[in-house]
Amino acid sequence: MTGAGAHRDDGAVASGRTARQQRIVDVITREAVPSQNALARHLEQDGIHVTQATLSRDLLELGAVKVRHGRQLVYAIPGEGGDRAPVGGETPHEVDARLRRICGELLVSAAVSGNQLVLRTPPGAANFLASAIDHAALHGVLGTIAGDDTILLITAEGAADDVSDFLMELAGE
Repeated sequence: MTGAGAHRDDGAVASGRTARQQRIVDVITREAVPSQNALARHLEQDGIHVTQATLSRDLLELGAVKVRHGRQLVYAIPGEGGDRAPVGGETPHEVDARLRRICGELLVSAAVSGNQLVLRTPPGAANFLASAIDHAALHGVLGTIAGDDTILLITAEGAADDVSDFLMELAGE
């Protein structure tokens, strides 16, 4: 088959944008994918032929971001296990380890103003870090709002400095 598609469990290839995007998510969550060319090669091995322009649009629609994995940047899909960390049934220690790793990869700076904390990330990574913070359910954090490279974190009164110090410590700063 020469059209874009994704493998079904029975080995057949399902076609269409949704199926192709699901296959992209599958590849990114399973493999360290450093570039669009590498992703295109993975898809090609699965019989999915896609142009660079289509792949670029798919990654944008999926909200893919690049995160540090060892010494290289690789694609991740926020909310889809793209960080290769277990999501369900984590102990507090596992949550801290996951948040420590993600903060180390993505947290650039933190600034406190009253009960608000402004976090900076590389472009495109704010939603991924905000999701990890939300999942960690940190004491004193009431909620997060993420843009492209900025997270507004609202804390309980008097907790912003402690939360900032904790997150920057996790980031290794």
